[in-house]
This record gives sequence, structure tokens and C-alpha cells, in this order.
Amino acid sequence: MKYQSIDNRLFIENRAKFVAQMKPNSIAIFRSNYEFVRNGDATMEFKQHSDLFWLTGIDQEDSILVLFPDSPEEAFRECLFLKQTNAVIAVWDGHKYTKEEATATSGIKSIFWNDTFQTAIRSKINYAENIYLTLNENDRYSYKAPYSDLDFARDIQRDFPLHTYYRAAPILQRLRSVKSEIELSLTKHAISISKKGFERILKFVKPGVMEYEVEAELIHEYIRNAGTGHSFHPIVASGESACVLHYIDNNKPCKDGDLLLVDCGVDYANYASDMTRVLPVNGKFTDRQKQVYNAVLRVMREATKLLVPGTLLMDYHKVVGKELMEKELVDLGLLSMDDIKNEDPAWPAYKKYFMHGTSHFLGIDVHDVGMRYEPMQAGNLFTCEPGIYIQEEGIGIRLENNILITNNGPVDFMDAINMPLEIDEIESMMAK
Repeated sequence: MKYQSIDNRLFIENRAKFVAQMKPNSIAIFRSNYEFVRNGDATMEFKQHSDLFWLTGIDQEDSILVLFPDSPEEAFRECLFLKQTNAVIAVWDGHKYTKEEATATSGIKSIFWNDTFQTAIRSKINYAENIYLTLNENDRYSYKAPYSDLDFARDIQRDFPLHTYYRAAPILQRLRSVKSEIELSLTKHAISISKKGFERILKFVKPGVMEYEVEAELIHEYIRNAGTGHSFHPIVASGESACVLHYIDNNKPCKDGDLLLVDCGVDYANYASDMTRVLPVNGKFTDRQKQVYNAVLRVMREATKLLVPGTLLMDYHKVVGKELMEKELVDLGLLSMDDIKNEDPAWPAYKKYFMHGTSHFLGIDVHDVGMRYEPMQAGNLFTCEPGIYIQEEGIGIRLENNILITNNGPVDFMDAINMPLEIDEIESMMAK
């Protein structure tokens, strides 16, 4: 790993929070993600299972966590099963955790090699009445292929059909959505790297550069500052491409007079930042570009004020769209009062120019888990990212900061480190 070691108090406390929610005489089992084949003998870059990382800090494939607080054997009340290294693995793949290193990372004393898992786990499950398993229950996930959790759930239910099974995901979603101080410090560090990346491209962008060159400048800054890499595939969209919400081709030239929308984030120690900025390719916004930019900025500022404990996410999205954005679109001459009067309530008029939500949970995953139908609470971390997309004018503007909800009002982590956002800041830095 490129990142510095994380205080294992984070993982010790996280496990204690989860165990406190388990029913008596229950066992919970968490497995790492698969290493997926790319082609031939190559594999995709490994990304640890978010729940397993949150509970252990173990950042290695073929890892299994077992939590059985009522186990009659103390060694199995919490234990890890890990890949045992050997001379061949050491030569070809490099270092793997020793038992001592795994304990130092996770705070778990009982470490076993995973080739003993099948034999060891059977007797432990036989003592338990209930089994907690996790599946990918992220609201944004669309099932397309088998994955480790799903395969394991099928196997264990086949082998132990008489146990009672419970979903770990609802517990973990509530717990993971409230960030600890250690987690917030990791996110802040990721955001600080994002700032360096943005300042780098402000000095680099000019007419004629390719979108992929801008992407390369970002990843250069991320890696040189010990980031693992992009927290998601970056969007580097110039001109009309900025009106394609998930544009990731990043293969067009940046033209004089166009805007460049950059939606990007840093993965640092498995924690994500998520930022969107828009800059003029030639260093100067036109009057019309300024009008639209400032409209989006006003909506972002007002929407941020609504991110307070007790707010319901669905209600918040409606207020941002129907009250804040609708007014700006009318003032920009994009909507008329007749458009609003005659709109389809299921797809309000403002959706023509602002068709996505304003905020999503942020954390280990860039679209992190959280309870979207429960009131926001202190410790939740959200993005705030309104946008206006005018295809007929070739203008797409989205602005995005990362906001912590507290009992004393929202805290904007990007404002706190003076991430450039205002038009004069951007033009001034590009002029240098």
C-alpha cells in the first residue's frame, strides 16, 4: 500500500459497533472481493471489499473475517483467515501480511491461514444459531455478474440450511454512514490531494490539449502524493461532452472558447474524495458562461445550507430542484412560467437542464452506503453537486464539494482548504 498505516483503533471500534448490533449466539462472516480476470493471465487491480476494510483495515485479497462474540472458544470470537505466503508468492507477487502485521493493522489477535478456513469454520457455525452475511445492497448497484459475497451466501446456505440468516448490510450502512474522526482525517487528506490535482490542471489547460492529457496530469499528482489512484473513472469533458453526465471517453481536444468539466476524485487509504470543477479552456469565461456558472454556484451554496440533521434526502432533492434550481433556470431564460405551469409532475420542467440528484453519501466508496430514507444525522458526509446542462449552447456546468453534517451546521471540507471555486480565482490561477 502507498498510504501510511491507519490507527487500528478505527477498526477495533468499528467491530465493537457492529458486534453490539448482532443478535445473541450469532456468527458473522465477511470475505474479501475476488481478484477478477482481465485477459490471459492478467487480473484487474484489486480493490478490497468496503465492509471488510471498514472492519479490519486488511487490504489484501483472499481474506476472511469471522466475528462470533459468544463463541465458547476465545480465539474465534474475532479472527482473520489470510493468505499464507511462501517463497514462490514472495518472488512473483511480493510481500503478504505476516500474522504479526495483520494483528498490528487490525487489532485482531487470532490470525489463521485461509487454507484452514473450511475445516475450522464448520464447528464454529455448529455452535451458532444465526449467521450474518453481507451482500452488495448499495442503492446504486445493478446486479450484472457473480461476486464473492453472493457466491459465498449461496454456498453456506446450501451447507448449513437449518440456521437463521440475517443481513449485515442494514447494520453496516447505518454504521458506515456516520464517520469517525479517523475516517474524516483520511477523507480530508484525499481532498487535499484533489486540490493539488486541480491546481495542477489549472496551470496546464489551454486550447489544443487533449482531454486524456488532463486526465494524465491528475493521476500524476494523485500518485506522487501517495494516493492509490482515481476513486472512480474521471470525467474530463470539454464543450458539449460536458452535457453527457457519465462521459468517460476523455478523447477529444479542448477547444478555444469551450468549457472543460472535470469530475474526479482521489482514493487514499480506501477513502474517496469527489470533486467537480469547470474551467474555461482559454482561461476566460464568456459572459454567458459566467451567468450559468454563477447560477450553479448559487444553487450549490444554498443547497449546502440544507444539509443539516433531520433533513430527508428525498425532500432535499425536491427543494433544490423545484425552489433553488427552477428560479435560476427562469432567470437564465431557459424556462418560462408556462413551462412550469404545464410540467409533468413526474418529470418537472427543471429536469430538462438538471436531471440528476444533488447529493450522495461519500466515504470508503465514492457512492457510499447510507440510509437514504432516514433523516440525515451528524457525521454523515455528502457531496453537493448541482449542475446545468444546455446542449443547444454546448454548455455543461456542475460544481461539487464535500460536506460534513454536524450539529452546528454543515462544514465544507473543500472550502476549508481554499479549493479554488469562484470565477475570479480560476481565471487568476489560469493566467499564471
